[in-house]
Amino acid sequence: MRIRVRRTGGFAGIERSAEVDTSGRPDAGDWHTLAVAVLREGNGDVRGVPDGFSYEITVDDETVRCCDPRLTESQRALITKVLKEGA
Repeated sequence: MRIRVRRTGGFAGIERSAEVDTSGRPDAGDWHTLAVAVLREGNGDVRGVPDGFSYEITVDDETVRCCDPRLTESQRALITKVLKEGA
């Protein structure tokens, strides 16, 4: 499973993205569970706030869009995990 997070917006407007391939990872099940939860929730409230971040989360070929501060727990967890570990 390939999970990509793209973050745009914010005060400086700097884009950041990262991707994780879960194939062969010992924690692939955890990634899968979190990704499925995000996809199940679907697109979040895409009405952002001034200088807030907008996110595009792509799991294989499905994409979900969401914005701060209206992220679900699953969205926030997956975004944090991918941006921290992704290259």
